[in-house]
Amino acid sequence: MGSRLIVIGAAGRMGKRILALAVESGQFDIVGAVERNGHPDHGKDAGLVAGIGPIDVKISDNFPGSADVAIDFSTSQTADRTIDFCGANRIALILGTTGLSDQQLQKIKTASKKTPIIYGTNMSVGMNVLFNLVGKVAKILGQEYDIEIIEQHHRFKKDAPSGSALTLAENICKTTGWDFPGALIHGRIGKNALREKATIGMHAIRAGDITGVHSVIFSAPGETVTLNHTAHSRDTFAGGAIRAAKWLVDKKPGLYSMADVLGIEQGVS
Repeated sequence: MGSRLIVIGAAGRMGKRILALAVESGQFDIVGAVERNGHPDHGKDAGLVAGIGPIDVKISDNFPGSADVAIDFSTSQTADRTIDFCGANRIALILGTTGLSDQQLQKIKTASKKTPIIYGTNMSVGMNVLFNLVGKVAKILGQEYDIEIIEQHHRFKKDAPSGSALTLAENICKTTGWDFPGALIHGRIGKNALREKATIGMHAIRAGDITGVHSVIFSAPGETVTLNHTAHSRDTFAGGAIRAAKWLVDKKPGLYSMADVLGIEQGVS
């Protein structure tokens, strides 16, 4: 018998892939498939909605009575309910929802005193390697290198810049000593838009069905270094969330990260 899993946002683009990969892994028993109140897929078999065949779990706006772990990639509007439920019932939580408020981030910290939580702006394994690298590269290259971040996503993504782009910028600021988020320049416009020192240009593209592309440009007179991550499909993120759920189930209460899951040494030397 596998770990009992709840998927929140189960009928969404990410939720359906998480369900599919969780079932495929054979290491989880799906006990809940939660969607917002009034969702048109309520009452349908979650497996059929995900395109993997029936799993005898209906999509509902109700949480099941108990579970071992929950994965939520829904929206910031529904995150509070998930955090409260998992904290109160001591259910391990993988939370990949972006655009959270400061109050919600504080709520995550409070809930993590009761149950293990992984909150991450991006669950991709490769992206978390990039999170770790950008600060080190910024420190090695030094202050003479201008830094720009370009993130690209599909037309339906609501928040901008992406949570991942902000994490990249925050990790750079930690090693350069620049203020975050004060160092960010969101696009440029006007006749006097020259680059300022100790700033990071931030540019958000929303077009078509782009899954996710993040580029970090370090440039000085004479050369440019670019670090890039391209997600080929949502399975990149869903697979990382499944890996995190397997890792988190038996952990003590606390706030963890994908770096912990992957064994990446945090900080910079």
